[in-house]
Amino acid sequence: MSVYHDEIEIEDFDFDEETETYYYPCPCGDRFQITKEELTSGEDAATCPSCSLIVRVIYNVEDFAEYEEESVTVSQEKPLATN
Repeated sequence: MSVYHDEIEIEDFDFDEETETYYYPCPCGDRFQITKEELTSGEDAATCPSCSLIVRVIYNVEDFAEYEEESVTVSQEKPLATN
């Protein structure tokens, strides 16, 4: 069982579309981070890469179910053959 430094709502995180990662400032000066993929799989602990603090992310897993379905659809699409 993890001991959380705090509980933070997903809306308070900043989202980087390029890396599909959510970030939140850590007291140590770095940032807590959790990926969209981790959230989709039900993970709720955002970690800081510079210290041992962990925050619990408060979010609705169902909001990320759409992302998982989109990812599966995109990966199943086949590219068109060009001559």
